[in-house]
Amino acid sequence: MAAERTVPPSEAALRYSFSPIVKRVSPAVVNVYASRVIQQRASPFMDDPFFRRFFGGEMDNAPRKRVQQSLGSGVIVDASGVVVTNYHVIANADEVKVALSDKRELEAEVVLKDERMDLAVLRLKGGDGQYPVVSYADSDALEVGDLVLAIGDPFGVGQTVTSGIVSALARTQIGASDYQFFVQTDAAINPGNSGGALVDMDGKLVGINTAIYSRSGGSIGIGFAIPSNMVRVVVQSALKDGKLQLPWLGAGLQQVTPEIADGLGIGRPRGALVTDVVASSPAERAGLKSGDLVISVDGIEVDDPNGLNYRLATKGVDGRVNLDYIRAGKTFSTELALMAAPEIPARDQRTIDGNSPFAGVTVVNLSPAVIEEFAYAGKRDKGVLIQSVEQGSAAEGVGFRAGDIIVETNGVQIGSTKDLAGVAAERASRYRLVIERGGRLIRSQVGR
Repeated sequence: MAAERTVPPSEAALRYSFSPIVKRVSPAVVNVYASRVIQQRASPFMDDPFFRRFFGGEMDNAPRKRVQQSLGSGVIVDASGVVVTNYHVIANADEVKVALSDKRELEAEVVLKDERMDLAVLRLKGGDGQYPVVSYADSDALEVGDLVLAIGDPFGVGQTVTSGIVSALARTQIGASDYQFFVQTDAAINPGNSGGALVDMDGKLVGINTAIYSRSGGSIGIGFAIPSNMVRVVVQSALKDGKLQLPWLGAGLQQVTPEIADGLGIGRPRGALVTDVVASSPAERAGLKSGDLVISVDGIEVDDPNGLNYRLATKGVDGRVNLDYIRAGKTFSTELALMAAPEIPARDQRTIDGNSPFAGVTVVNLSPAVIEEFAYAGKRDKGVLIQSVEQGSAAEGVGFRAGDIIVETNGVQIGSTKDLAGVAAERASRYRLVIERGGRLIRSQVGR
């Protein structure tokens, strides 16, 4: 139950300080430094005899390395040294270090990172094992107008505190994560604040600062934070087994437009419209059908598919929720079992090597689990998805990207990672490729 809100009775009542909150919370807000070594390609011109004669035959044309660094903030949420930050702060890092408020600098290992959530969980190495923490608040209890503080390290200038209010709740279409459901605040959030704490007037964590809307790169009073209820699920998963499992609905969802709302006779656009249902999925077992409009989860109204996905994600797996939905103008309720998406077929992860254009890709078989993990929005239910592309590899040179679906090679349908490994081993002189990217088929040819 949310605490009662009151308007300050006088100007004198407004003259108070956030200092007690800051003193309690700031020791648990840290700086996160991430670095990775990038292999720069050698100049292709130096393989040409003319250029070698012109510039000197002894000119070093070996690939060069450089270190790329990023800076962000983080929050200690467990006294054993568990830190939560943004995925984009430590993505692809070879080394992660954390600077504490007492000036100690410690190495950290990445326990879990999830691009969909834009969250990562780190564990500090060394130290005394007893760290200050920020406890979680219930982000669902937030109301527009509540006072909040943003604490982080903007622009790397040192720990900084800014104040503001909750400007809006359930903001979507921000583009900062696949689970687009954010707390919006006018507290100044700038580059370097990513991964920092958004706290309430009890000094409890209500969100992890993650993005700003800006034309200049600096704060203009529109900042976004990932709600603490989502953060809690990710941290709990990291501490349990280091793997994030989210509930699988097993249904396609569509946003309700004003035209669709008129057609359904529901007045204003709201809810998530079911477009298709996967056989034997939780949605099918719950009785959902194409055309149903899901309007609430456990009595909490959902505005759109992002809102529904968020509500399910914060419940975790192995439980049950009640869904209210509209069908043919009537409202029904059903119970949905929360389970992780099955990994059938097995992902059979393989990294392709050799001399083919695929050398350097790591691929997995499509399954409901992989489709959920990579937020694949296409219609294929089997095939091969590129999980990652090795830097400097032949595959990177060809233009393959993580998330691509390899559909066909030289007229052969690629239905599994085994199929792709077989094609790659043939060492053809020419490869006619068909891949799916972002729902579009791309055809290309590599070789002579």
